Amino acid sequence: MNVLFLCTGNSCRSILAEASFNHLAPAGWRALSAGSQPTGQVHPRALALLAREGIAAQGCHSKSWDNLPAVPDVVVTVCASAVGETCPAYLGPVLRAHWGVDDPAHATGTDAQMDAAFLAAYRTLRARIEAFLVLPLEDLKTDPARLKAELDRIGTLVGGEAALATVGPQSASASCSGGACC
Repeated sequence: MNVLFLCTGNSCRSILAEASFNHLAPAGWRALSAGSQPTGQVHPRALALLAREGIAAQGCHSKSWDNLPAVPDVVVTVCASAVGETCPAYLGPVLRAHWGVDDPAHATGTDAQMDAAFLAAYRTLRARIEAFLVLPLEDLKTDPARLKAELDRIGTLVGGEAALATVGPQSASASCSGGACC
């Protein structure tokens, strides 16, 4: 099953989500990322954070939703519409969810403050992805209404809440042999 993490620029949040999901996902589940108006480059702080976390980032690049290598089954938008950011609307017969996360690319301040913004975004996304991956995925593949409800519930959780929402271990083998951002 293909999960598309979608935002506007595809330089930070969606890249962090794609790489983290592919690092943790069981076989048969794959993440993609894209933007409605891609910046054309992955933010260096996003790549540095993935490296520090031991998550492969080769193959990560900012790309348009017009050039996806596979059709998504699920689309998760990660823009922060609460702060006035325009969230892209993916058209097509897919299951949709929204997991809003503040864009760390807009962080200002010291290097430490900007790194903290990236870490906060990563931790929120990672916790939500972990909460998603402990769900009974094989059952949910055939129950789109229940999968949608679970994705919406997870999207309301932040950091530690998402980690506490998990119900049990799930196999976490990497499903993409071409690197985290295939």
